[in-house]
Amino acid sequence: MTAMNDGAVVAPDGAPPAPAVGLDALAKGVPAEVVALQPARDDEEREVLLRLMEIGFLPGEPVRVLARGFPGGDPLAVRVGQATFALRRPEAALVRVRPEPTP
Repeated sequence: MTAMNDGAVVAPDGAPPAPAVGLDALAKGVPAEVVALQPARDDEEREVLLRLMEIGFLPGEPVRVLARGFPGGDPLAVRVGQATFALRRPEAALVRVRPEPTP
């Protein structure tokens, strides 16, 4: 993807990128890229966001949901970069990702 003068990002084929979604909503096995972290609403959430950044959930990092717990899909096994972590759905929802385009 390339950035245009106005900051918009377009895919090499000129198509607009997929919209960002919460990591908790990303389908299992779909490669994606971290684009942002949600703003913290309180001190507890701020601590969670700091921890997520410390373990590698930073813009530009590749990410993928490897598995979901049963029942209820909690926790999620998530790979970010070369590391794998278990995240609860509320934690994963704080991470905004953009699925990679399918060829």
